[in-house]
Amino acid sequence: MNISIFGLGYVGAVTAACLAEKGHRIIGVDLHQAKVDAFNHGVSPIVEPELDALLKNARDNGQLSATTEAGEAVAASDMSIICVGTPSLPSGTLDLSYVRHVSAQIASALESQEKNHLIIFRSTMLPGSTRQFVSELFEPLLKAGRVSVYYCPEFLREGTAVRDFRDPSLVVVGTVDGEAAASKDIAELLGPDPSVLRWEGAEMIKYSCNYFHALKVGFANEIGRLCKHLGEDGTRVMDVLCADTKLNISRYYMKPGNPFGGSCLPKDVSALRAFARQQGVTLPLLENTQATNDNHQQHLMRLIEAHQKRKIGFLGLAFKADTDDLRGSPMVAAAETLIGRGYELRIFDPQINLSRLIGSNEQQIQARMPHLAQLLQPTAEDVLATSEVIVISQKCATLDTLRANLHPEQILIDVNGWRDLQQLASRYEGICWG
Repeated sequence: MNISIFGLGYVGAVTAACLAEKGHRIIGVDLHQAKVDAFNHGVSPIVEPELDALLKNARDNGQLSATTEAGEAVAASDMSIICVGTPSLPSGTLDLSYVRHVSAQIASALESQEKNHLIIFRSTMLPGSTRQFVSELFEPLLKAGRVSVYYCPEFLREGTAVRDFRDPSLVVVGTVDGEAAASKDIAELLGPDPSVLRWEGAEMIKYSCNYFHALKVGFANEIGRLCKHLGEDGTRVMDVLCADTKLNISRYYMKPGNPFGGSCLPKDVSALRAFARQQGVTLPLLENTQATNDNHQQHLMRLIEAHQKRKIGFLGLAFKADTDDLRGSPMVAAAETLIGRGYELRIFDPQINLSRLIGSNEQQIQARMPHLAQLLQPTAEDVLATSEVIVISQKCATLDTLRANLHPEQILIDVNGWRDLQQLASRYEGICWG
């Protein structure tokens, strides 16, 4: 099958690579020429394990191309998958302008072409969005039987996205009426045994999952802070809680440590909160999810500044390991604050290559930390050599490297539970333990 994928960012790139691996021919579509050029050379626009190799293989096999021309892509494909971004507006509401623009392009192209087409929305959208776009742009084509429209949310974690696509934790298909029979056309693409709901239900599943993940992070961090106050080990408490696999099912986010960040959880927490307000529904717990995360970020800053040292080193800057995504990173927020308060900062993150940052990832870091290039160090040793306090959010230096370069006067602040750091001669402090 020939498939056009609109939006060559994180979700679009992974979707393109994994569908090409299944034997489909992929046509990528994006407004950014840099992303299009990268795809046409089989190069990933983002850092993600396995992605470069998959895209290169697809390009070498003639399964991958990209263009800025939407009509050209629609004409050459049987299906369009919409993966463009849905960023937050300053008010906290969702910006659907990119989805609207791409949908209008697809609708216009189909109106001038006598062909049937399958459309899948994967962009994160609030309940009612798919139905609104269908009503505004695709209704005549839908009534004529020329298009089928689905909403299929993605559940890809950065750093494990390719593995998550191949073996999805959850497959959800939204249809106009929630009828299961209509989903068979795409089950082979996205995974077997999908849960089928109406468009609104599928849209709500995505927000429900992301809000639950955000709540779990905030819950684990609040419990961890209280445990630290009591002289107890927050991670040990959470480990025992998670041992109950009958009731406390998910372990992935239940880890005291970093505030939640990235491009999904902060945006989706903000959007659903604003949506609830607009609907006149009071949700006190959800209203305070972002507030508890902000408080945990402030707790991290207090730990760093409490030692009254001016030279701070960071091992890890992206919001999680094995990615170069700086959007919503708690470490970027911490670095930005420290720089503003006059601290001397050095950073090492082996995944960050400023020349490879494009799109909103590049835009955000240019706006928030335009001098990042001057702070990045080529090796962990360069950070360790002069820093008085070292904030470790990723395992981007070996224990042997740390042991050989640290001295007893230095202070290690462990953000993600790397307990082996306690073996080192330096002073150790965990964000929710130790």
